[in-house]
Amino acid sequence: MTPANRTPVRVGVFGLLGSGNLGNDGSLEAVLGYLRAEHPEAVVDALCGGPEVVTARYGIPATRLHWYRGEYRTASRAGAIAGKGLGKLVDAVRTAAWVRRHDVVIVPGMGVLEATLPLRPWGFPYSLFLLCASGRLFGTRVALVGVGAAAIGNRPTRALVRWSARLAGYRSYRDALSRDAMRAMGVDTARDKVYPDLAFALPTPPASAPSGSPGPVCVGVMDFHGGNDDRARAEEIHRRYLDGTTRFVRALVEDGRPVRLLTGDECDRPVVAAILDAVDSPLVTAAEAASLADLMKETAAADTVVATRYHNLVCALKVGTPTLALSYAAKSDALMDRMGLAAYCHPAREVDADQLLEQFRALEKRSAELRRTLTERNLTAARQLEDQFTALTAALFPAADHAHALREAK
Repeated sequence: MTPANRTPVRVGVFGLLGSGNLGNDGSLEAVLGYLRAEHPEAVVDALCGGPEVVTARYGIPATRLHWYRGEYRTASRAGAIAGKGLGKLVDAVRTAAWVRRHDVVIVPGMGVLEATLPLRPWGFPYSLFLLCASGRLFGTRVALVGVGAAAIGNRPTRALVRWSARLAGYRSYRDALSRDAMRAMGVDTARDKVYPDLAFALPTPPASAPSGSPGPVCVGVMDFHGGNDDRARAEEIHRRYLDGTTRFVRALVEDGRPVRLLTGDECDRPVVAAILDAVDSPLVTAAEAASLADLMKETAAADTVVATRYHNLVCALKVGTPTLALSYAAKSDALMDRMGLAAYCHPAREVDADQLLEQFRALEKRSAELRRTLTERNLTAARQLEDQFTALTAALFPAADHAHALREAK
């Protein structure tokens, strides 16, 4: 209980949360679980992309991240362009006012310091900069917890990301590549730590026992058009990805394997529809996952998983299912290496269905061995995330950490 003479700590969570991306929401869920377990006295609210969803799903008050509701629609008319421009000014005031009301603000996971997918500097990078600058201005500690980062070619985006990281009061990363990228961009990372992705702290559903005969395969798809530097050939990349993935699914069906299509974001649904239409088999079905918990249940029921989205991979690896990554960024390769499956990556930009099928069959031959490896790696990840949350308490809640140390000493 909070002593009567101490004001409860006011904690804000920030990001593109409640906007349809299951990985982002899973990171939020992990942080909320930590806060409720270790700091139940904290008063928590959010500044986020989908406030109605966050409030309904997680029971915390939430405010819309952007004043202009058409922020993520392409502005072509004069009115829309003016609305976006005005929105940037209004958001500076709104963000500062929101930050000022808090003692601590946590940015839970997510790839907030990267541009591995198409990104405009005046979108989320600008919002993150406003947050971190406001935190420094008002003395509110801003913590970037378990975030992803990558080298950024676009100069305005790189500058905003670099200054956001510099102004944050606490930083940790979900892989060493992220920390290295920030160091290369001129951020002092000497005190920054690396821990597993926050989603590894979520509860794990029980895994299904292998049936002994070839069973279902989960194929996680993505509305993939390349990264921020691939805009000129985005449609070509997408066509190649979709064609290769469709051919792979068709080959699985021809072998008599049930295939379960997974997504990780609302924008992935057209890819699912295209594959269902092209393959047209009762063996291919689509999952309706609304959370990482749902995705974990799907992957736990599969013999094998082949997936593109980063958090599809996290879910499959966390439940101990042998997994092959259609890798679109270095973060996927780093994750697979951490979990002992570095040999099972295939480039999402150059999906070769025949080669992918060979890798898939090689993966399945080692299924029992890889399940044992994943069990060991998951135990290690759990211990490391305990260390992450202990470090977070020491950095953001020093009074609570001191009280805990006194209890441990008795």
